[in-house]
Amino acid sequence: MSATKTAIEDLIIAYAHDIDDGQLDGWPGYFCEDGTYTILTRENLAAGLPMGIMYCQGRGMMSDRIKAMKEANIYEAHTYCHLLGRSQITETSNGSYQARTNFSIIRTMQDGASAMFAVGKYLDVIEMQDGQPLFKARRVVLESRRVDILLVYPL
Repeated sequence: MSATKTAIEDLIIAYAHDIDDGQLDGWPGYFCEDGTYTILTRENLAAGLPMGIMYCQGRGMMSDRIKAMKEANIYEAHTYCHLLGRSQITETSNGSYQARTNFSIIRTMQDGASAMFAVGKYLDVIEMQDGQPLFKARRVVLESRRVDILLVYPL
């Protein structure tokens, strides 16, 4: 495997591990300055409806989301555990990369109860900047349109 594809896989894995470990302040740093992050359902994707459950454009909006989560939002403490499938990575004609990674996320609540929280796929556009891969666009496509109202952390 090429060094670039290995670096992209490392990006995808580190992203999930940081969220699982509660290291959310660094979340915007996984994206290009003008990168986008969208959570939508498979149904909306198939219908060509680009907006969904969550949308952030640019690192500033992502940082604001993390700040609000820490200072303004009230929610029950919980953690995630991402289970990732092997990424399929292809280079595009303009030198960026596309990646698809299937995921399952198990959520554990403060009382210790664990349950499957989200299942879907990451559809990513990744650019190399100064030799490092960053998400230009990350679409989190959920298999189900039933979404728990406790969607606070990025997926």
